[in-house]
Amino acid sequence: MSSEYDVILSPVITEKATKLTEVNQVVFRVTLDATKPAIAKAVESLFKVKVKAVNTQRIKGKAKMARGRPYRRSDYKKAIVTLQEGQQIDITTGL
Repeated sequence: MSSEYDVILSPVITEKATKLTEVNQVVFRVTLDATKPAIAKAVESLFKVKVKAVNTQRIKGKAKMARGRPYRRSDYKKAIVTLQEGQQIDITTGL
């Protein structure tokens, strides 16, 4: 991993992810080869917060159809980052 910007691709903004902000958790889309320590280090340095825990999920791409032809969405990995008490990230502002 070369930089924090290479590890974290984007925040996930869904209804479920927004609900998690109430319990001090933030969801990010990360690279497939990102490790939990690398994700924690990237979030801490980019957003100046303390990370309590990182949980990751690998999501397999769905098989879809477009114009009668099958294609496959790419696999991706998402990280659910739990922040220390009192810490907060406002993902709507951006970096």
